[in-house]
Amino acid sequence: MAIATNNKKISKSEMVAAGLREYIIENGLKPGDKLPTEGELTEIFGVSRVSVREATKALSFIGIVDAAPRRGLTVGNISMERLSKYLGFHFAVSEYPVGELVDTRIIIETGGLKHVAQRMASDANLYQELNAINSKLRRTRRMADWIVGDINFHRCLADSSGLRALAAFNDLVQVFFLKFREDFPRSHWKVGVKDHQQIIDALRDGKPDRAGKLLEAHIGSHRDRAVKVS
Repeated sequence: MAIATNNKKISKSEMVAAGLREYIIENGLKPGDKLPTEGELTEIFGVSRVSVREATKALSFIGIVDAAPRRGLTVGNISMERLSKYLGFHFAVSEYPVGELVDTRIIIETGGLKHVAQRMASDANLYQELNAINSKLRRTRRMADWIVGDINFHRCLADSSGLRALAAFNDLVQVFFLKFREDFPRSHWKVGVKDHQQIIDALRDGKPDRAGKLLEAHIGSHRDRAVKVS
């Protein structure tokens, strides 16, 4: 049976899941901290044990809650990798407007460039790793290898920021962009490699703003191509 909350009907298990998330935040709980028992949660939310178990099982899937025999319910360590895979599937099957998804990826990827430039200034290996990936991409001849190489470049760029959450969120939209890469004209490959090189060269030179503009134009080309196709 569903109940109305904020003009949207949600199930009782969803209500419990939302309540547990708020409980963890409001009480400043950390991974390993104990949560109320199943029995206590049924009283707090006025629902059955079935609804509580459905909620905790859903939260356990992404690591928010950890349920173990004898120990009971505790705050878990959220798995960003699992979350990104799940939401990546959501992006892949949902009918989001192309422009909206392109803008989302631009915001995510350009947001970490300042951090990349700062880290690159003290660790030349970051530039060398990105440059090596792009050099390999330059020699690519098969579409499948191009797709893998392009994904690796953008994932490494996000990883180079040192912001693990940013890298995870970046993976969310990579699934969607596979649909663009699969029909990416071979004639555009050289342009893509050139864009990559200019971006990492700007970061090496301590110019994250310039790198951001280059990356925005690079990602935005997917939108331009989609408009031409339609």
